[in-house]
Order: sequence, then structure tokens, then C-alpha cells
Amino acid sequence: MIKKKVCVVTGTRAEYGLLRPLIKKIDENPKFELQLIATGMHLSPEFGLTYRNIESDGFKIDEKVEILLSSDTSIGISKSMGLGLISFSESYNKLNPDLIIILGDRYETFSATAAASVANIPVAHLHGGELTEGAFDDSFRHSMTKMSYLHFTSTEEYRKRVIQLGENPERVFNVGALGVENILNLDLLSKRELERELDISLREKYLLIVFHPVTLENKTAENNFKELLKAIEKYDEDISKVFIKGNSDTEGRIINQMIDNYINEKNNSYAFTSLSIENYLSLLKNCFAMVGNSSSGVLEAPSLNIPSINIGDRQKGRIKAESVFDCKNNENDILSTLKEINHLFLNDKFKNINNPYEKENTSDEIIKVIERFLIDNKIGLKKKFYDIEDDL
Repeated sequence: MIKKKVCVVTGTRAEYGLLRPLIKKIDENPKFELQLIATGMHLSPEFGLTYRNIESDGFKIDEKVEILLSSDTSIGISKSMGLGLISFSESYNKLNPDLIIILGDRYETFSATAAASVANIPVAHLHGGELTEGAFDDSFRHSMTKMSYLHFTSTEEYRKRVIQLGENPERVFNVGALGVENILNLDLLSKRELERELDISLREKYLLIVFHPVTLENKTAENNFKELLKAIEKYDEDISKVFIKGNSDTEGRIINQMIDNYINEKNNSYAFTSLSIENYLSLLKNCFAMVGNSSSGVLEAPSLNIPSINIGDRQKGRIKAESVFDCKNNENDILSTLKEINHLFLNDKFKNINNPYEKENTSDEIIKVIERFLIDNKIGLKKKFYDIEDDL
């Protein structure tokens, strides 16, 4: 039997961390030939040259698609997308994959999906149907849904939304979130082991801070992040702060520079450009609370019974567990939410949190579906728009 070529596209450290168990199972499957394309921040010295993490895990990168320009303006992002469209089309022509796998909603994967669509290569999309009303990623995600053939959503509500977008229910599968599967299957480090691994010294409690620009707002990154820094400074001087630097989003470099300035002035504060998924999840597991506007605070933190403060509108619209606290992007609201979490923490309110994104065997379920469609040649790219009946 001729193996089917399954091509996984990854552009960020966080995305690769989520995809890694799925990549491993594709690589081990005798029916598939794994192809890997690394792009975006993976190839940037500024963001840690994280393609090396992929190679150190034992995977061969078939194509490195350079698209990242040294600009985080809207013009720079648009030019990166244009370069991506050209470069992905060349890579697909060379690799001739039978299926492309993409995750999420970023501009790199949008370009990868558009190039696949033009080349008549079917796409399997992970994490469709979700909402992030504060970011232009929201539009990218829904557009990628319409250009994709197979859909793997993280909740049933998101599955229904993908169907609402006109996708046939027979091609839409609720499998849960890959990030939660990582939490359930990885051996995470204790706080002491983590300190040795990262060469840091943490106080009894620490905050994990991950904050990204709200890309549908105009030049608010600096002011928004300043409000966050003022709040955590007032909350507790004896608590450590661990920052994870941001992605190559519009105005992302402003936030990263502010992080550098902060840790240079403050004791017991640390910042990381990139971390392995094991180290990142270990930081999350052992922290007092996660603060910022990352999807990780919504999707993964609840499975570790860690409270998270979701600031502003970037993640607005997502389904959230009871351990996720929404607040406005101002110092007073962030500070009062931190105090509320502290009160609940002291009263043991963060135990056995129900995570709506948690399901068993996520990557195995994805593999089963891909096998069924690829091996049995069930993919037909002439999709019909699925109209929802009135009584549904």
C-alpha cells in the first residue's frame, strides 16, 4: 500500500507544542508519510529559532518557509502573509501532500490554508468554530473553516458553529483540545525541579503572565500592558512574576520590550522567549494564577485547577470554565480580580475544576478520522454548502 502523505504546518512554538503528540502519531502510523513545514517565528532568531525544538524531538523538517519580516506593523504582517502565500504554494508543489493539517487562526496558517485551497489539497483544520472577538484571528479562523475539508473542534458548541458556517456534520468532529491532552499525558515538573531546569528562584507564590496585543484595537498595546504591570506591582511585592514573551503580532514587539524593561528593574521577575511544552505547562501547573489574555488561560489552565485572569476582549466569546475570571483592561479591575482569586484560593475553591475542552484520546480520534477519509478515498473537494434546517 502506498502511504498517504500528511503534511503538518507549524509557525509558532506554542502551536507546535499542541501539535506534537499528533505529529508523533502520524509519524508512527504505517499508513502515513509525515511531512513537516516550519514557518514564521520558528525560523526567527528574535523568537528563539524554535525549529530546533522540532528537530531535537527527532522530526525531520521537510520545508522551512521564510515569511517573517522584521516589522510588526499591519503593513509588515500583510507582506508576510503575501510572502507566505507564494512560498507555501512552492512547497506544496514540491512535496505533493495528500492532506494538510493546520491548527488555529494565525496569519501564517491562513496563508498556508489559502495556498492549499488554490492547489486543490484538502485541509484538516483544528480548533475551528471558536470566537476571539478582540483579534483579527477571528476572521482568519472562520475563513480557514470554509477552505478546509475536515474539522476537529474542541467543544460541541464549536462543532455546531462550524456546521452553522455551512460545513457538513459528517466532516465535523468534536475531539477536545490537544493542549489538554498534553496535560493529561506529560510528566510535568515540580516547582523545585522547574527552578533547576530554568535556573530561576521562585518565591512561595508566582504569577504566570502571558499578554498579547488586541489586534482589532488601534495602538493600545503599550497602554494596556502598562495597566497590567501597575496592577501586579500593587498586588504583592513578595510574589514572583514569570513572563512569557509574545508572538509576532501587530505591536507585539512593544510588549516584549516592556517586559525586558520591567525585569531589568525588578527583582525576582523572569522572562522567556520560548519554552518547551513540558516547561511551559509545568510553569502553569505550579503558579498561583495565570494573568493575561492568552488562550492557554482558557483552554489549558482549568485542567490543572489553576485560576486565570482573562483581561480585555482578545478572548471574548470563548467558552470558559468557572476558574477563568474576565476583567477589564485597567489597573483597578485587574487588581481587584487578583484579590478575589486570592480569597477563593485561601478557601480551597480551585479543586476539581470542570474543563469544557477536556476529552479523552484527542489525537487518537483525529488519526482515526484522517485514516478513514484518506485511506478510503472519501475526500471530494466539491463541497456543498450545508443548510441548517429550520427545526434544528
